Amino acid sequence: MIGRRVMDAVRRGLVEQAAVALVGPRQVGKTTLALELGQEFDAVYLDLEDRRDRAKLEEPALFLDSCKDRLVILDEIHRMPELFRDLRGIIDRGRREGLRTGRFLLLGSASLDLLREAGETLAGRIAYVGMGPFDLEEVGSQTGTLERLWVRGGYPDSFLAGDDEQSFRWRQDFIRTFLERDVALFGPRLPAETLERFWTMLAHNQGQLLKAAQLARSLGVSPQTVTRYIDLMVELLLVRRLPPLTSNVGKRLVKSPKIFVRDCGHVHALLGLATLHDVLGHPIVGASWEGLVIENLLAVAPARTDATFYRTSAGAEVDLVLTFAGGQCWAVEINRSLSPSLERGFHHAREDLQPDQSWVVYPGNDRYPKADGVEVIGLRALMGVLGASQAQGSRFKAQGKEWLKG
Repeated sequence: MIGRRVMDAVRRGLVEQAAVALVGPRQVGKTTLALELGQEFDAVYLDLEDRRDRAKLEEPALFLDSCKDRLVILDEIHRMPELFRDLRGIIDRGRREGLRTGRFLLLGSASLDLLREAGETLAGRIAYVGMGPFDLEEVGSQTGTLERLWVRGGYPDSFLAGDDEQSFRWRQDFIRTFLERDVALFGPRLPAETLERFWTMLAHNQGQLLKAAQLARSLGVSPQTVTRYIDLMVELLLVRRLPPLTSNVGKRLVKSPKIFVRDCGHVHALLGLATLHDVLGHPIVGASWEGLVIENLLAVAPARTDATFYRTSAGAEVDLVLTFAGGQCWAVEINRSLSPSLERGFHHAREDLQPDQSWVVYPGNDRYPKADGVEVIGLRALMGVLGASQAQGSRFKAQGKEWLKG
């Protein structure tokens, strides 16, 4: 059992709120985590994809009121969105009886659908926790772990597979199931073959600016259909739409977002790359590494961190700009080389942005200054720096609560 960083956040949410929504893509381990918590809380578990469990909720108030002294875990909550209205009444009645926290743990695979339904009915009664695939800190520091995570991605069944071929087959099966079932449930009804071609095209264009019209022409669909499908992939937490920084720096800025398939293992499966040797020999290698770095850094970034990229028409560019809640700004350049060099565009971008700190993330382990105000650092080390920032922010928040109590 690999420990997940979101476990403490879920526990904290159950202590502070009546309901916690744990959202993340399919197969990232939400149910495993929930069942482990369920043992601590003596929970009742219902899988809403199971017809028998759905039947128990034909009269939800009757069944859930009978479990008022236990945590109730509702898995795949988006299958029964009408439950949110009943949960509000149950939670409010429980509050009048002194049952204020730790009533429900809701698991869902479609984040925005879940948040939209919950936001309309459970405002002030629910905490939200996002859960993604394994990140580098979670899987440990054994030799070869970084390469294994990069090639296979962070989905537990893929990362923990017996060998690369088994992992590759699992990802292919996941993609096929997603196309045939989840898209039909949540999104536009396009042939699975068209959707697979679209997802493969996104993998080929990993880290590139979104060009919806060009993608639409290649697929023979309208640009609006492409946009709707990307919206769906973002909602299902399978694609990241990284927006450009819109800072007022007096420059002509790129306005299109960059698109990433969030899990690098999916990128490689879509492109037929099963091993590290396959990945290193493919033109996608740099963009795949960039996607891995971005997802891992954002997994440990402090709350309310804005992630963007910076690019001007004159060629100034930074791969990732992190703007923290206090206004501090970091410029992060991502380089696959073990001897990273800095392009002129990065220096021009630093002159424009005046970041508080500038980093170059590379696959090595050493940490050393590269230029005035720029430091080369490994991915794991920079995750540690970000994690320390997050921990410091949590301490300040806790101190503030104690001060208010006093």
